[in-house]
Amino acid sequence: MNENWNSKEFKIGVLGGGQLGRMLIQEAINLNLHIHIMDPDKNAPCSSIAQTFTCASLTDYDAVVEFGKDKSLITVEIENVNIEALEELENRGIQVYPQPRVLKIIKDKGTQKEFYKKNVIPTSSFHLFESKQDLMNAEIKYPVIQKLRTGGYDGRGVQVLESVHNSFEHSHLIEDLIDFEKEISIIVARNSKGQISTFPSVECEFNPEAHLVEFLFSPAEISIETERKAKEIAADVIEKLDMVGLLAVEMFLTKSGDILVNEIAPRPHNSGHHTIECCDTSQFAQHLRAIVGLPLGSTTLIQPGAMINLLGEKGHTGIAIYEGLSDLLNHPNVYPHLYGKEITKPFRKMGHVTITGKTLSEVKDTADQVKQIIKIVA
Repeated sequence: MNENWNSKEFKIGVLGGGQLGRMLIQEAINLNLHIHIMDPDKNAPCSSIAQTFTCASLTDYDAVVEFGKDKSLITVEIENVNIEALEELENRGIQVYPQPRVLKIIKDKGTQKEFYKKNVIPTSSFHLFESKQDLMNAEIKYPVIQKLRTGGYDGRGVQVLESVHNSFEHSHLIEDLIDFEKEISIIVARNSKGQISTFPSVECEFNPEAHLVEFLFSPAEISIETERKAKEIAADVIEKLDMVGLLAVEMFLTKSGDILVNEIAPRPHNSGHHTIECCDTSQFAQHLRAIVGLPLGSTTLIQPGAMINLLGEKGHTGIAIYEGLSDLLNHPNVYPHLYGKEITKPFRKMGHVTITGKTLSEVKDTADQVKQIIKIVA
């Protein structure tokens, strides 16, 4: 984008209309940027607030090309999109950030791991298998972590594998089971001019049943040296990808003090939602700045914060009812974000709550109370 632009003529197309797109639009309004959304769900969270909304499959080549052909720039809020269509749009001169070649690497967890190995980025050891049958013929010391190479998200397609009999059938990778101390995340951004900026560290706690983030807080309780090293690794990853946009780098801090990259996501990420209230610039504003070529914003942490994912309760599927919302709003420094999803399902992400405070201890105490207050049922 030129430094002087007509926002009406500059059309940003986003593939995916979920909560990430919704929060991106909320930040785009502040810059008077016009966001056009494509999603296969006619009731997607973005459907009623986008400049325009196109209901179509994100993996349909023709649909993606048709959607993108009149846009100035295309970005994504989910990796499972038709990359060949994005390559075609890029060949036509339309900016696509993150670039299709980057999405191709990240979309396949096996290719991701091979990228780390080739570029000397610390990660756990791994093996690639085309099928369950191939795994049966290998000598593996169980238990291990098994991940589908493509198609997994929000904890799906990942499991602790105790024996080959419970293996996924399709192409997958096997990783060593890491005896880690903490799971941390660094959000890093890079614009088209090569400027790189990292957000303060985040410490994540996962729901053991759903295998997705249930609770996080920032800053992570790690040493200054570990924080510096984690930021350097995140910056190294986005630099070696030569990527424009926002990248979430999920890492393990091992009990011996090593940092290993687990996975990366080339978009705003669940581990950065707290930045809306807690940082000078939110991850969503930073993503917009990066892809349109504006200077990256300050990532200074204004105040410690925590984020709780609001997940659909087990045993409840149907029209969502938010129990305890009034009680929640009685608490100071508590900020609910509801995603506008009409139907709740077990463990479906329906919203999140950010808690802020003067100290991390204060934030955690409030978070423990909040966890007990609000439930999403049908």
